[in-house]
Amino acid sequence: MSRHILHLRFDVPAGHDPDLPERLRRLLEDITPRVQMIEPVSAAVLDLTGALAYWQRDARGLTELVQLRALAHLGLSSAAGCAGNRMLAAMACALTPSDRRTVIDDSPEAITAFLRPRPADELPGVGAKTVAMLAEYGLHTIGDVADVPQLTLQRILGARGGRTLHERAQGRDPQIVDPTPTPASISAEHHFGRDELDPAQHRRALLALADDLGARLRSSGQIATALTCTVRYADSSSTRRSRTLPEATQHTVLLARTAYAIYESLALQRARVRSIALRAEALRPDDRATRQLTLDAGDDKPLAIEAVADRARIRYGHHVLYPAALAINSPPPSARRRDRDGLPDDRLRHKRDSSRRW
Repeated sequence: MSRHILHLRFDVPAGHDPDLPERLRRLLEDITPRVQMIEPVSAAVLDLTGALAYWQRDARGLTELVQLRALAHLGLSSAAGCAGNRMLAAMACALTPSDRRTVIDDSPEAITAFLRPRPADELPGVGAKTVAMLAEYGLHTIGDVADVPQLTLQRILGARGGRTLHERAQGRDPQIVDPTPTPASISAEHHFGRDELDPAQHRRALLALADDLGARLRSSGQIATALTCTVRYADSSSTRRSRTLPEATQHTVLLARTAYAIYESLALQRARVRSIALRAEALRPDDRATRQLTLDAGDDKPLAIEAVADRARIRYGHHVLYPAALAINSPPPSARRRDRDGLPDDRLRHKRDSSRRW
């Protein structure tokens, strides 16, 4: 059966009613239960596949109904793109002016006619660097990219990047509409006092950041399933890498191991690093945590010490205890916290003399 995915972009006024996102969600869920809101409230994705028969309309007719209801009940005008998958629907919506709609039939001919003339940079994940690399080989449009064999694209962009680009240029996208709210994230960032060349200092900063994130996860009763590390250099450029954790966790030692692995994968050679940020992503309640069974009990002692440290921190302050590696030569690096909304929190202060270390 053909899928029908609707992508909506709303014209949301500044200073809108705080209840507007929830009211909009309820309105859209009256059409179909498969609604995914995209933060902020300016966009949403709906899977209309199972709703067409109920409303006795085709995809265009149901799209018009959704737009009309949003305008009549909430005063929100919108642009809409409807297609056989999320990628095509989002691309169609981006090209559509407000109060209009673009519907792409779920047929190879219609998909080809829509995609081939479009510039390559309109495909998701194709940025300026990828466009420049493709242009070197004379690939300027999506049609040009679609005509290139997958193995050739993999030689140009790497195995994963070439395979993904080939699939998207053919109009294929496996993403589903997930009504589950987007998981939260927390992050911490360390700014060096000068452009730092020493890898040992980079690793100390990563440990301090992992220690901070671990303590905050445990205090809030959450676990992280992925980490993202962002390294910013002296020329203001940056590198970002993400990695799924071997198991969802809130423990500093496990977070630090993954942070070190991400850092090593960057293969920095005498890089002048200005700042390092670490973000714990896809947070879940810690009652959903699992622990991989192992014959190696090496992690048991750090985890037991961590529990004691948490109790001491609650009573005497967060930085009364910190890992011994952070006490070598200088006090541990400070970190600037950011919550899920990107708002800065207090700068962490570390004690030189009165703190205890493990």
